[in-house]
Amino acid sequence: MSLYTDYLKEIETRKGEGLHPKPIDDGALVAELISQIRDSGNEHREDSLKFFIYNTLPGTTSAAGVKAAFLKEIILGEAEVAEITPEFAFELLSHMKGGPSVEVLLDLALGDDAAIAAQAADVLKTQVFLYEADTDRLEAAFKAGNAIAREILESYAKAEFFTKLPDVDEEIKVVTYIAAEGDISTDLLSPGNQAHSRSDRELHGKCMISEAAQKEIEALKLQHPDKRVMLIAEKGTMGVGSSRMSGVNNVALWTGKQASPYVPFVNFAPVVAGTNGISPIFLTTVGVTGGIGLDLKNWVKKVDSDGKAILNNDGNPVLEQKYSVETGTVLKIDTKNKMLLDEDGKELVDVSSAFTPQKVEFMKAGSSYAIVFGKKLQTFAAETLGIEAPLVFAPAKEVSHEGQGLTAVEKIFNRNAVGSTPGKTLHAGSDVRVKVNIVGSQDTTGLMTSQELEAMAATVISPTVDGAYQSGCHTASVWDKKAQANIPRLMQFMNNFGLITARDPKGEYHAMTDVIHKVLNDITVDDWDIIIGGDSHTRMSKGVAFGADSGTVALALATGEATMPIPESVKVTFKGKMADHMDFRDVVHATQAQMLKQHGDNVFQGRIIEVHIGTLLADQAFTFTDWTAEMKAKASICISNDDTLIGSLELAKSRIQIMIDKGMENEAGTLQGLIDKADKRIAEIRSGEKPALSPDDSAKYFAEVVVDLDLIDEPMIADPDVNNEDVSKRYTHDTIRPISFYKAEKKVDLGFVGSCMVHKGDMKIVAQMLKNLEKANGKVEFKAPLVVAAPTYNIIDEMKAEGDWEILQKYSGFEFDDLFPKAQARTEYENILYLERPGCNLCMGNQEKAAKGDTVLATSTRLFQGRVVEDAAEKKGESLLASTPVVVLSAILGRTPTIEEYKTAVEGIDLTKFAPPVEKPAGTRSAHF
Repeated sequence: MSLYTDYLKEIETRKGEGLHPKPIDDGALVAELISQIRDSGNEHREDSLKFFIYNTLPGTTSAAGVKAAFLKEIILGEAEVAEITPEFAFELLSHMKGGPSVEVLLDLALGDDAAIAAQAADVLKTQVFLYEADTDRLEAAFKAGNAIAREILESYAKAEFFTKLPDVDEEIKVVTYIAAEGDISTDLLSPGNQAHSRSDRELHGKCMISEAAQKEIEALKLQHPDKRVMLIAEKGTMGVGSSRMSGVNNVALWTGKQASPYVPFVNFAPVVAGTNGISPIFLTTVGVTGGIGLDLKNWVKKVDSDGKAILNNDGNPVLEQKYSVETGTVLKIDTKNKMLLDEDGKELVDVSSAFTPQKVEFMKAGSSYAIVFGKKLQTFAAETLGIEAPLVFAPAKEVSHEGQGLTAVEKIFNRNAVGSTPGKTLHAGSDVRVKVNIVGSQDTTGLMTSQELEAMAATVISPTVDGAYQSGCHTASVWDKKAQANIPRLMQFMNNFGLITARDPKGEYHAMTDVIHKVLNDITVDDWDIIIGGDSHTRMSKGVAFGADSGTVALALATGEATMPIPESVKVTFKGKMADHMDFRDVVHATQAQMLKQHGDNVFQGRIIEVHIGTLLADQAFTFTDWTAEMKAKASICISNDDTLIGSLELAKSRIQIMIDKGMENEAGTLQGLIDKADKRIAEIRSGEKPALSPDDSAKYFAEVVVDLDLIDEPMIADPDVNNEDVSKRYTHDTIRPISFYKAEKKVDLGFVGSCMVHKGDMKIVAQMLKNLEKANGKVEFKAPLVVAAPTYNIIDEMKAEGDWEILQKYSGFEFDDLFPKAQARTEYENILYLERPGCNLCMGNQEKAAKGDTVLATSTRLFQGRVVEDAAEKKGESLLASTPVVVLSAILGRTPTIEEYKTAVEGIDLTKFAPPVEKPAGTRSAHF
């Protein structure tokens, strides 16, 4: 059996699923295609030609390497293929992005044949994905007097690879399609339970919204061939919850433009919109694809004669429609004047925020990282030629207010800025290139990140990155055939690239399925660090972390940089005293509720939350910073006391050492380097040379929120409010209710303690509650299943050493076994305690799920429709979010508890201690770490 025969079989299988042949990334298969192309009488020659030309993946795939080498033979006359002339071979090389194709082009450009060299140079002038090995060759050739090398460098210095591209159309016609009303989670565009197929773009595209929606979009395209379909979140925000590159890829697949005729299913330039705009992290992803994201503002608050918002019976503002965007509405985007117009040219709304000079450059180049690489290439060429680079790209906006202090995020950005005006202090609104210290790739987006790295021709991690980690947490629950096929391949790629990997490609160390955010929180060992991670909950309690799409993660890994504006900040402080019976999760929920009450609108959206938390160690503080993703914040920064920060760093060191002891260290000594960096930071703090990060007294904030702990007297629940008559109010994280609202009548079908929101203290609370209830009642009976998944193996090891794990084992009806992991996702639950493998479990929604229509009470972060639980025909599934003690007690009772039942159950339990920071910190720490 040949690889080609196997490929034909796969094609037949895919045809039965309504799919085209899968793009080829295997060099050995391409070699067989070439062999059949060379054989003029081969029965498979015609199809082999088509696969070679139109279906071979570019970049650094092994397939691209074999393809580029054959095209070089054709150009040099060493092979002859009637259908591929030397000119066509050059065109094919121009679409291969980099890596082996650039190597071939440099071979030809710096070769002895002047005519071929000139042709190769013309193609090279259009390429931007060059790395040190490529630029070193150009520099050496230039210094040796090579005229072609000089010509190429002069073109790069002028950035002709960008200036010669066509400008963005001055008018873009669109036809609307309302994807849903209310906030649209990226789960609608790319469901978590289909994560396994994300790297197969055509297959994954079939999961976007629904089959019916896809047919409606196709019908709109047929009716309006001269227009682009604009996907809309009516009365809501588009793309909440995660960056989800696969979501943008799906939108582009159905509504965008093909990037290259020789690369299948890679589209760009989607147009998305929302009444309340686009979620910040999703908007970054839109930029990666050169797309357009519009803030429609088509619904506004109705006001009275005094200008005050008119409220409905629920106390929510009444909205009135300024203009309609119902499906099928034809609109125009005036990109020159930055206005959205109706079909007749009437101005509807200013959309200038979507057309900043930088965003227009992304649109012109077809992606944001083509601009990043282009700028680096121009700088290199100008320096090599000894000239000043001409101003081609829009200058980075630099905002500086004399005499104004810096917020914490402004301090971090100023410290890590690359290429900004020397000596200039930058404030919010400035566009900045920054050094990235820590990068995280998670396992359900990792295959896409590896594809992006291959596509941008990257082969090794940037030496400026302090540490990077590839997780295995999103696929930890079920080791099924999909995981077995995808995850080892991913781990091998990332390990070779230079990341610390959760699974050892050699199988020598035990798989670590720890939740990625917990690991990143440990390997971040400087409060001045910048972290980029492939998940919206990349929110560290040290440094400032940004959740990002797989492309931005790839860019950070390859270049060690990211580009973004410095966001505005909202300062959050606390006053009062936290009641002994309250959990810190209730403080988190109360922050959201009190912010909305204080400001009316969500002032957190798109901004940095600077939380002055002071006395909580990294694990507990992470409970707050983690939740800021659901507050729709861009990121968060935790302001810690000196002693607390030192404690967090010592804890991080011990956990990094455990990773080293397991055998996870790489040849570069990355993990030891992080320990050394932590020691250096601790010494700076202790000596007073550089205390813990804090803002200046004269820093300016967009808003300030003061959380009154005295007002938090009962547990809080974030409710998806699935039956709200106003669909725009469903599945948001803004509906925060006290447990008394439910009058102990809310039936709970499943409890879940797990996800990145829990720490060791939560696991100990579960054990302590079971002991309390056993002592009070003689036994513990569950009236609903309780699923418990520790976020890390360290926690389990520590609980075993302290005797708490035995209590959990006593009441468990199921305990995970790493030697024999589950091969199938659970579909039914008994009323028992399930001890699951460390990892995301139910929170991710791609493997385990509650039964359809269940009411789930969980410690996790996700309450979106269909994420944790899908709807049944007779009842909507709902995922309510609460603290660990509330979840445990509700599973035992089979319903939400009364406040009296709750207080009895937690009596004597040492819940997370928290008090607002004081001027002279006493060095107090949380009870659990």
